[in-house]
Amino acid sequence: MTYDSVLNCVGSTPLVRLQRCFPLPDVEVLAKLEMLNPCGSMKDRPARHIVEQGVREGTLRPGMRIVESTSGNLGVALAVTARMHSLSFTAVVDPNTSPTNLRLLELFGADIDMVTEQDSAGGYLHTRVDRARGHAEAAPDVVWINQYANERNWRAYYETVGVEILREVDGPIDYLVGPVSTTGSLHGTARRLREVHPELKTVAVDAVGSVIFGTPPSKRRIPGFGASRVPEIFNEVEIDEVFHIADAASAAGCRRLAETEGILAGGSSGAVISAMGDFLNWVGGPARVVALLPDRGERYLDSVYDDSWVDQVKSDDDAPTDVAAAP
Repeated sequence: MTYDSVLNCVGSTPLVRLQRCFPLPDVEVLAKLEMLNPCGSMKDRPARHIVEQGVREGTLRPGMRIVESTSGNLGVALAVTARMHSLSFTAVVDPNTSPTNLRLLELFGADIDMVTEQDSAGGYLHTRVDRARGHAEAAPDVVWINQYANERNWRAYYETVGVEILREVDGPIDYLVGPVSTTGSLHGTARRLREVHPELKTVAVDAVGSVIFGTPPSKRRIPGFGASRVPEIFNEVEIDEVFHIADAASAAGCRRLAETEGILAGGSSGAVISAMGDFLNWVGGPARVVALLPDRGERYLDSVYDDSWVDQVKSDDDAPTDVAAAP
């Protein structure tokens, strides 16, 4: 099939049975490989959906600028989407943004606005959000995407990932497991699946140090996983179980997935694999589990796949220090 734009290649990612990683006779684990989207992550979906809805409505027009606070994946997807629609894009980032993601943003034409002042929580997210808001308030032709509050975030997954899973899976789906940050992917997918499978249980995988579920903030090192603020689109009553996974355990999950299935996935995907080890211990079979794996692993070669990085994380976490703030 021939497409007119790389944006038309977003979606229709495969489901892979993780039978080597989780060789359980009565439990089937199906992984949605979102890293196979053209820009490398599931963030391609909301980037395309939000921008193209704006273009259709006329709130986004060629020559205008979009702005967003981003740690990497959404920024890369927005940069590509903006270019395809003759828009400019400003990515508001912070010192924790990886050099790889910064280079990708630059290659795809994004303007980089680096905040350096920490917020009241000791991280940068609130500062980034305030800076993005300021860009939009300062000029009438600048639109802030605001992924944490934008209802089109979760709607993008409702209309794409949920539909794809229902089309590809024959029979019941008992559990949906996915990592959270804005919570859009997990909420949107679950809402669509529940229309057909009302007994579906939704399992959130959050980072140790994230405040989404009311736990204390601490240092987090994996970009796009967890958050230092509660997203406006988050609805806790729709979540049935929560697992908090530390950075070192996320790295171990990444390596387990690579060793057993040959899938090189990103840090939050490793967290899902790590959480699944505990989760499946109390899941009674027969059961079918669908897991969302958000992004590819090449962008994490100098972190979760680097032995020295993992050793440093373990050393830092074992050290008796005061609670550090999340980035």
